[in-house]
Amino acid sequence: MIDDSRFPILIRSALFVPADKPRALEKALNLTPDAILVDLEDAVAPARKAQARLNAEAAIPRLKAAGQRAVLRISEPDAPALALDIPVAVRTQPDAVLIAKLETPDQLTESRRRLDQAGFEGPVWAMIETPRAIQNVDEISREAHQNRLQALIGGANDLAATLRLPESPHRRAALEPHLARLVLAARASGLAALDTVFNAYKDESGLVEEAQRGQRMGFDGKTLIHPAQILPTHAVFTPTAKEIDWATRVCAAFENPANAGKGAVPLEGRMVEHVHWRAARAILAAAAAI
Repeated sequence: MIDDSRFPILIRSALFVPADKPRALEKALNLTPDAILVDLEDAVAPARKAQARLNAEAAIPRLKAAGQRAVLRISEPDAPALALDIPVAVRTQPDAVLIAKLETPDQLTESRRRLDQAGFEGPVWAMIETPRAIQNVDEISREAHQNRLQALIGGANDLAATLRLPESPHRRAALEPHLARLVLAARASGLAALDTVFNAYKDESGLVEEAQRGQRMGFDGKTLIHPAQILPTHAVFTPTAKEIDWATRVCAAFENPANAGKGAVPLEGRMVEHVHWRAARAILAAAAAI
């Protein structure tokens, strides 16, 4: 039997909702992303952060009661505002805490310590959105287990700005070598990997194209900034009928008693190995969860 414990969580879509916008938080109760990212960081102006924390405290329990996966994005590890964000996580106990601009394994360990000490023991996710973070993403992911790190999220806007990439149709291609390192690190440590946001929320064809590029790179899903992006993104990251059929046949071949103990088995004129069985089980697990 293959160990499924390292399969990443199913997150095809994760919608950022600024916590200073109560109407958006209210609407989120009836939306269908796989996660709602209640945002206390960049999307909230400094003068509105105090009210945003109050809004988040009211919204997260309601989101969880509505069956949503509610994730709280807190300030970056060295920000003074972090001391005010952590109590919100403690009081609301979101499904995960997303740490903004995480750059080093030491920052991950220290953030985990502060959260634990304050009373939040749930999983953490990490925003990987600076050149330093990309350089250190392997080391960060290797510290995942002891710090209950569950997911890595690419941050294109900050990364592109630091790399001095101009706004152009070619920006995504310039970022992909760096984002590929994030996917590799996530896979090495059994973490979920979420692609960056697509800013042109009215451009559905552009969103789908970028989501398809991310899916081909190995991302599990994509972060979003507008509800209209949810369904097109799900269409890209949901297993197709053809993929499910293939996975079902691979699993049936390996589970056939005649193939017990074999490392490779024949299937319709080709050999499939345990790596194919593992991929097939992941596809069926995702389809079942959806």
